Amino acid sequence: MNKYGMKIGVTGGIGSGKTTVCRIFSALGIPVFAADIDARNVMETEPEVIEKVNQIAGRDVYRGGDLNRSELAAIIFNDRELLEEINATVHPVVRRNFESWQRTQDTDYVILEAAILFESASFRNVDRIITVIAPVEERIDRVVKRNNLSREQVGDRIKNQYDDDYKVARSHYVIDNSDNRLIIPEVLRIHQDILEQINLRKKNG
Repeated sequence: MNKYGMKIGVTGGIGSGKTTVCRIFSALGIPVFAADIDARNVMETEPEVIEKVNQIAGRDVYRGGDLNRSELAAIIFNDRELLEEINATVHPVVRRNFESWQRTQDTDYVILEAAILFESASFRNVDRIITVIAPVEERIDRVVKRNNLSREQVGDRIKNQYDDDYKVARSHYVIDNSDNRLIIPEVLRIHQDILEQINLRKKNG
C-alpha cells in the first residue's frame, strides 16, 4: 500500500449490513478484506488452529473432515470464556493474513471488514473505524431470513458482541442502515472525507 494510505475498519453487529456497505466501497474501487470469511477459512485449513479448536471444544468438531459450525456454535455461544479462547486462537492468524494482503494493495486506502473488530482487538490496527448500525429487531429479522437460524440463536450471537453504543462511541463514522435509510450517500460522504484526510497526509509529507 502506498505510504500515505489508510487502513479503515468497518464493523457492525450481526445483521447490521456491514457487508452491503463494503460492497459499495468495493464498487468505488476500494479493496475489502473480509475478516469473517478469512476466519472461516483459517478454521478449516490451518492444522494448528483445527487442533486448538478441538481442544477448546472438548470434542472433535471436525468429524468427516469439515468443521461442524452449528455444533461449535452451540458450545461456545453460551460460554463467553470458550468464545474468547476461540477468538484468541483464530484472529491472530487473520490479522497476519490481513497485514500481508494490505501490503500488496496500491490504493489510497483499504478496508478491513470485521464483525468483531473491537472484540478481537483488531481496531488497534486500523486508522479509522466505521460502524454500521440498525435496530436490533430489524437485524434479527434479516439474519433469520438469510441464515436459517432461530431468533434465539441470533439473539445469542448478538449478546456475544459489544452493543452499538460501545462501538459508536469509539468510531470515526457511523452509518445508520435502518430499513428506511439510504446508505449510498453516507458511504460517498465518508469516502470523500477519507480521501481528504489522505491528501492532508500527502501535503504534510
